[in-house]
Formats: sequence, structure tokens, C-alpha cells
Amino acid sequence: METRTSGLEPGLYIVAGPIGNLGDLTPRGAEVLRLADVVAVEDTRVSARLLRHAGSDRPMVPYHDHSPENVRQRLVDRMAGESVALLSDAGTPLISDPGYKLVRDARAAGRRITTLPGPSAAIAALTLSGLPTDRFLFMGFLPSKAKARGDALDEVAGLRATLVFYESGPRLSESLSAMAAHLGDRDAAVSREISKTFEETACGTLSELSARYADAPPKGEIVVTVGPPGDAPPASAEDADAALLEALTRLSVSKAAGEVAKKLGLDRRTLYDRATELKG
Repeated sequence: METRTSGLEPGLYIVAGPIGNLGDLTPRGAEVLRLADVVAVEDTRVSARLLRHAGSDRPMVPYHDHSPENVRQRLVDRMAGESVALLSDAGTPLISDPGYKLVRDARAAGRRITTLPGPSAAIAALTLSGLPTDRFLFMGFLPSKAKARGDALDEVAGLRATLVFYESGPRLSESLSAMAAHLGDRDAAVSREISKTFEETACGTLSELSARYADAPPKGEIVVTVGPPGDAPPASAEDADAALLEALTRLSVSKAAGEVAKKLGLDRRTLYDRATELKG
């Protein structure tokens, strides 16, 4: 077992780093980076710049998607007597990176776990979008293949919440077009280079934004926020009859009326009377 050398208690420290401006690193996060026995990072070249900014000379250990399991186990073992800081390339660790596995194994081993909150591109983009923030779902990156991407969008199309996606410049226009096709042409926002010199947020419908970026893929890290679906139009008499006729093939008049009332938001008694007529 390694010997503890820092002034921190042994365990895992999840440190949120900047998503752009290095000044966004919190004082507490900087202190942990200076005191930790070792810093687990996605890319040592990226994190070296932040550690220099924080005044830290602590050793780094690469830990990322392709790290073998024994790397994770060695870090968990070290946490018994040393402090291990976890740092992603940008923003809060565990959001679209493999850090959750390290937290899971550290918790299973009974290690002390501390999080140091800070920047997150998904949350920052929500605050810039002007879209509802009372309910939202983080979707990460959509699949690259059209069928899988469409399936993922269909799965959340009816969710009454703002959706948050990460995306790359070359895929942006195509992804926005797919969102419009599967979610409807909703209000949306594209935020890029958040907290950097060329920060930009463009708002519009999904089809408008897709057209905007079709011939000019943007550079930098991109977050797409998509507003929730609008209110559905009220069901017509024809809709109600069609739903009742289908339900009556499976259910009694009373149960069919109840099922359709719940599905279409219509009066159950009125539907019961209509179902009786249709059944006759």
C-alpha cells in the first residue's frame, strides 16, 4: 500500500474543472489539486495546463475509456491510504466519461468519496438557452448511425422536458435535422465554446438551426438544447370513435371507455355512452 503524503484525508476527490476559462476552477478545487497524492486524468497533456494554473506539481495517472480494469483497481487500492483526485478534460467528471466506474468501485471498497462541484457544459447551456429548465434530460452524444439515432430520439419524443445533447461540428446539421424529423420542429438552442473567447448561442427552430449550420459546421465543443413538446391538439370525435372501436375489440364497454378517457383526456361518461352506441 502507498504511503499517505498529502494533507487530505485518504479517498477519492471528484474535481470539476473549467469548461473554458481557467478562472472558472473553484478555489477549493485548486486546493485539492495542489494537495492530492495523485491526480487521475483523461489526458495528461490537457490536464497539465490546468495543474500549472492551480500551482500543482502533483503526479498524474491516465484514466479514461480505454484504461484496463487493473488501472482502476490500483487507484481504488491507493485510496486506502492516499488521496486521489479525479479530473476530466473539461467540466464535471462522470458526465459523458467513464468516471462512474471508479466511483462505483471506490464505494464498494468502502473508500471515502468527496465531490467538489463546479462547471458543467450541459448545465451552462441550459442557462443560456432560454428554454424551460424545471425538467430536463441529459442525452449525451446521439448514435452516429441514422437508425440508432432515430430510435434514441423516438424514445424521448413524448417526454415533457427540455433535452440536452452534446454534439460535434461535422455532425451538427444532420443531427438537428434528425431531431426535427423525430421530435417535431421545436424551439432549440446551439451553444458552443462556452466560457471561452468565442462563446456563442444561436436560437431558433430545429429546422432553422439545421439550415444555418448545413454549409458552415461550427468549431469547438457544442451543446444542443431542445425545448419540450407543445400541447397536443384536442382529440376529435373521429379520434375518439377510432380509439373506442379498437378498445372494444379487447375490452368491455366500461373498460374501453376508461382506457380511451385516460389516453385522450376526454370525459369518461360521454365515452361510455358513445361506446354503448358503437357496440350496439
